[in-house]
Amino acid sequence: MKNLFKKIKKDYNTINPKQKSGLLEVLKYIGPGLLVTVGFIDPGNWASNFAAGSEFGYALLWVVTLSTIMLIILQHNVAHLGIVTGLCLSEAANKYLPKTGSRIVLWSAIGASISTSLAEILGGAIALNMLFDVPVKIGAVFVAVFVFIMMFSNSYKKIERYIIFFVSMIGLSFIYELFLVDIEWGEAAKAWVVPSVPEGSMLIIMSVLGAVVMPHNLFLHSEVIQSRQWNLQDEKVMEKQLKYEFFDTFFSMLIGWAINSAMILLAASTFFKQGIVVDDLQQAHSLLQPLLGSNAVVIFAVALLLAGISSSMTSGIAAGSIFAGMYNEPYNIKDIHSRMGILISLGTALLIIFMIGDPFKGLIISQAILSMQLPVTVFLQVRLTSSKKVMGKYANSLRTKIWLYGIASIVTFLNILLLASFFTDIKL
Repeated sequence: MKNLFKKIKKDYNTINPKQKSGLLEVLKYIGPGLLVTVGFIDPGNWASNFAAGSEFGYALLWVVTLSTIMLIILQHNVAHLGIVTGLCLSEAANKYLPKTGSRIVLWSAIGASISTSLAEILGGAIALNMLFDVPVKIGAVFVAVFVFIMMFSNSYKKIERYIIFFVSMIGLSFIYELFLVDIEWGEAAKAWVVPSVPEGSMLIIMSVLGAVVMPHNLFLHSEVIQSRQWNLQDEKVMEKQLKYEFFDTFFSMLIGWAINSAMILLAASTFFKQGIVVDDLQQAHSLLQPLLGSNAVVIFAVALLLAGISSSMTSGIAAGSIFAGMYNEPYNIKDIHSRMGILISLGTALLIIFMIGDPFKGLIISQAILSMQLPVTVFLQVRLTSSKKVMGKYANSLRTKIWLYGIASIVTFLNILLLASFFTDIKL
């Protein structure tokens, strides 16, 4: 690992001899991965992490580490598809799959994006309810309208900067929260790397793992990695980007790992020590005030609002990319197909929120839909990146394919188990 980073630093310094510092060149590659990170810290992850920390203390921190490693490998792989081919996952599926097959796959991905948007909009609406007592359904309208305005009135580069700012604020919020609690760092450090499976923890483990790899993020990363618009006809530039993309992905997923870990640390240091099991974000919000004070409660809700808004924006971009890809077009907010994808995703999600009697049951159903679609997207990605017809000499090696198919199988299996548990809950 040490040699890898030495090599990366050396290569960065040789990209442009006129640059006084290789570290400044590194910054050019930071951004796409952070947009993907938003899906890693969305309201669904909040619920899973607070449940894990409140019920099992620090014991399940290793799940965040494992899920982050799997996410880095999958996101790194799909980013290579975008760099090498100049196509997002949707465009590649449309180009290299039979038309009927590609339509089935891509429309199922649109369905997954709608499910994601539903969860993200609900997360923001719950935050508005915490802050201003706005009814959840009315709050959902406010969140959706705000996201629409942000996406339709700003360029992609501006949206990227907004989301980076939101992620920074979420991270700083949890740093503040952690300063208010007494954390047993020795125990936490051990739990990050030593797996343990406390009795009755399997459902939570599956929930934390299952909330990490999301279909829309795989489509999203293959699209946004092209935002830097490097000259991909120059093979040397492309090879450098293939190397440096890993830094962006690794750095961004590390931030996601830290924020998810902070959620478990906070829950373990407050609720677990008090013997309180939290299975609802509003419950966590109401219980934090007597334990940490009113400031902590407000910061918690603001961070959740930022998570809901930013993740709604990225799910919208993913939907726009998927829909535009059906017409062999890249994502472009000025293009009708990209706009239609965003409207289908966010608009349908908002409509469903109003149609269902219990928004929180809708949240459960949305996660079940994600679980059903995920294997389709993951195996599509691995198939495309393993094809020499698609990737040429950059196709996955046999060793890489074994790793990717292994991870894809594990993620799929966990999501099937999670799906079964959701249906069991619904029956109950």
